Amino acid sequence: MIDPYGGPGGGAPGVPNDSVRALVDLVMAATVRIHAVERGYDPRGPGGSFLGSGFFIAPSWVLTCAHVAMQGEGRDVAVVFESGPESGLTSVVGTVVAALPEGREPGAEPSGPPRGGWPAPDLALIRLGRPVDHACVYVAERPAPFFGGGQVLYTGWTEVGGRIKRLTGRCTVQGTVGGWADPDEQMRLGGDVLPPGVSGGPTVDLTRGEVVGVLKSQLVGGMGGTSIGIERLRSLPVPGTMAGAEADDDYQAVFHAHDRYHADQHASRVGQGPTWVDVQDGLGAGAGRVLSPQQRIALLGRLAELPPPVSTHSLLDLLVRLPGVHAVDRYPAPRGWRDGLGALYESRGGEAALRLVLSYCVSVISAERPYVTRATAAAEESLWNWVDGVAADRLPRDFRNEIFLLRAAARHRTDREQRRASPAYGERPREGERPFVLLELEPRGWERDSYDWRVGVARHTGEVLPVGEDSRGTQGHELPTRLGAPLTEAFRRCDEPDSPAVLQVAVVQAQLGLEVDGWQLSADEPPLGALRPVVVRPSDQGPPLTEDEARERRSRWDRVRSAAVRARIVDCEGGLRVPVPLEDELRTLAHETVPVLCRYADRPDAETAAGLTRLVNGGFHIALLRRGRDGSHAVCADFHRRAVATVAEAGGADQLPRTVLELRRGVWAGRAETYWSDGVALFYDDPTHPLPGSGQLLEAP
Repeated sequence: MIDPYGGPGGGAPGVPNDSVRALVDLVMAATVRIHAVERGYDPRGPGGSFLGSGFFIAPSWVLTCAHVAMQGEGRDVAVVFESGPESGLTSVVGTVVAALPEGREPGAEPSGPPRGGWPAPDLALIRLGRPVDHACVYVAERPAPFFGGGQVLYTGWTEVGGRIKRLTGRCTVQGTVGGWADPDEQMRLGGDVLPPGVSGGPTVDLTRGEVVGVLKSQLVGGMGGTSIGIERLRSLPVPGTMAGAEADDDYQAVFHAHDRYHADQHASRVGQGPTWVDVQDGLGAGAGRVLSPQQRIALLGRLAELPPPVSTHSLLDLLVRLPGVHAVDRYPAPRGWRDGLGALYESRGGEAALRLVLSYCVSVISAERPYVTRATAAAEESLWNWVDGVAADRLPRDFRNEIFLLRAAARHRTDREQRRASPAYGERPREGERPFVLLELEPRGWERDSYDWRVGVARHTGEVLPVGEDSRGTQGHELPTRLGAPLTEAFRRCDEPDSPAVLQVAVVQAQLGLEVDGWQLSADEPPLGALRPVVVRPSDQGPPLTEDEARERRSRWDRVRSAAVRARIVDCEGGLRVPVPLEDELRTLAHETVPVLCRYADRPDAETAAGLTRLVNGGFHIALLRRGRDGSHAVCADFHRRAVATVAEAGGADQLPRTVLELRRGVWAGRAETYWSDGVALFYDDPTHPLPGSGQLLEAP
């Protein structure tokens, strides 16, 4: 192993040797080993049940690799550790509360690795079953690609001569595996042999003194391996409803506990030896940064006393409204207050960077809350006092007066709606301006049932922020699995509690029957269509519109959005299939008409496809498509009757995506009164939000 202290000459280049030694001691004290739970297990015995390594990320929480923690039976493991040289071993049972990805498939057992090994991010969170005293690592609040050192320290446990022993080492960062928006992205490490058992141990930036990753794999027959960035924990499942307490969201619970722990440790006069903040200061981690290590942990501790952001979308909205911030679309997107602070770290030093950090803090004080506790007001006041103190020491009076007025205004906004409507900076987006998720599927004509795809977040400005893409071809049956991670990330960026964002699926017109709403991104959740509004739109680009055609379509769109809509069956009469009317006749229908294609089916024949083309050319941007069966011999009077009634009850066309969502939820839940709608798709081609590169923008009313 390479000497973690820097070799014969002493410490790492430019860093005091004592600081590096102290860092190693702190990391080793928080590194644990993971064992299977067995009857009569002796933690001091041989490593027959030894599974791998892990580390305490927060009080009572252990982070490791999923392939380590999920090897045993069930989700219980034994966490074995010693907090000091002579403290002795402690063993406590913990439970895996989350594994990324879970790896379960329909009909599979609820534990154990998925077929073919555990894919990235390969992380598992373990919650201890009883309280014990232990040390915790310090975790970076920014994604791993931002950390400054070319070398990382690692620690873990391995079996040597029949005994399990702790070890440390140092690797060089050699690049990454995977792209910036790839859920499988891993850090490539080299320069040292990673022995069996160290998987799940921490990867520590030697320059800044903070954990940036988790060791995942070793290079077979060579030096080094890979590490998963700690920020991948942001993809932990998000609660489906508004959180009512910190414990409702594992991600927020872990990192709030982490930041409070380190703030308390540094402020405490009890105990001996340096804290993580002391070591970071000794390493020179604050050089050239807007905050010193002491200021940073004081701020993070105060942020951790507040309720978390209402949603990732609300946090992103808060960040982009700050003066001088234009984009925070890193993958994965920030999720907690500490992540938002980390997103600002590209602004290095100087008065402008400090203004940005303090402006962010004022926005956090004024932000909408998912819940309020008796301690929330005091936490807001504590954060404000910190901001006011730093500003008084380092910034001019004009800025101090500006933030004072913002703070004074925030004190008068006490309920959620007031805070939602009046952010500290900028204006809240108007109703209808929420972002949506855009999935573009492009069939590869030379490969049967194969698609290239792109996932993005579409804003009301027309901008589409990419989240993931693949142009290598994905088989149709593999799309739900392959798209699971990028779609989940995109949803997290757009969803609000109890209000999931719309998924727009763009595909060639001939394949609008593709049942994306039936996809299950994981085996333990309902299909997409029962979780959120899913609509389809054609990706085919027709000929450019004339001025008269554009005016007519804009008029029809404005009317269908503002008036009470009504349905019209256009391809079926008396239970018999009939041709869709010609374009001239379609244009005579009232602008608030929503056409219904009763005979669409999954793969429409030439006549049905031609009928849909006439609808599109006739200026219709919304329609109901009945998929799932040929239906040539079915009695469809009940479908006609219920489709017409449902559209009328929806009111405006902008309510139809939510109406179809409720119908799909009913089918999934087994409510017989919704069965008539099984297979219905909503064609929703919003001309005010054209597809990238289409050039068919109609100005919004």
